[in-house]
Amino acid sequence: MSVIECNNVGIRYITGDFKAIGLKEYVIRKLKHDYHVKEFWADKDVTFKLEKGDMLGIIGSNGAGKSTLLKAITGIMIPTYGTLETNGTIAALLELGSGFDGDMTVRENTYLRGALLGYTRAFLDSKYDEIIHFAELDEFQDYEFKQLSSGMKSRLAFSIACLVNPNIIILDEVLSVGDGSFRKKSGDKMKEILDSGVTGLLVSHTISQVRELCNKVLWLDHGKQIAFTNEVELYCDAYEEFLMTKKLPKDRLQIEKLAADYIKREEEDPNLRRSY
Repeated sequence: MSVIECNNVGIRYITGDFKAIGLKEYVIRKLKHDYHVKEFWADKDVTFKLEKGDMLGIIGSNGAGKSTLLKAITGIMIPTYGTLETNGTIAALLELGSGFDGDMTVRENTYLRGALLGYTRAFLDSKYDEIIHFAELDEFQDYEFKQLSSGMKSRLAFSIACLVNPNIIILDEVLSVGDGSFRKKSGDKMKEILDSGVTGLLVSHTISQVRELCNKVLWLDHGKQIAFTNEVELYCDAYEEFLMTKKLPKDRLQIEKLAADYIKREEEDPNLRRSY
């Protein structure tokens, strides 16, 4: 049985409805025949399947539909059409500031966030020291959450999600937080988690992280699925060439051409890959 199965999923946003303008304005515009609803498709016809232990890297430029798709997988949003099934508990780091109270302490927020993930007080008691130590916040436990830097907040959210043993972990640009030392530690932790059989999804603009951590790649562009593949190196090479040329591939031959062009660039400039 697949851990995550996404079949022909489309997600639509509607703008200009009466919830945004108010009931009075809605009635006036309707009477004047000046009421318009606009549709925006964040994702269209997305299909993929993940098994236990898979790590999927979701790549694509800003506005590709990556974060919207993750919200659907976590249940925050409901697909407009298609089916999406998940099996197991999910720990999602989508919006790192969500689920925290700025006026509560780091200690209190750790228990609050854990409770929102469905874990008991006894379980969090047993994990608390480990969470704080991993987040490198030992000296800040009694600080109000709003006093923390964005990097500290991100480290705490990542630590809670990783140390409570989910079946599925979803990461949206969170392995890029903190300094180089913490980025390495968080990457090492992700490898450890995946080795235990957890299924993961990673959205990252740092393609080297996708290369290192993921065994499958989903490439989206303006909501359209360009590819879902286990050929991580080939498609990451093609994607990095796309970032430089903006030549969106339409078929396998164009993917291979982009990848070959990128490899040629890399041979001419060995530091190229480290720049992404």
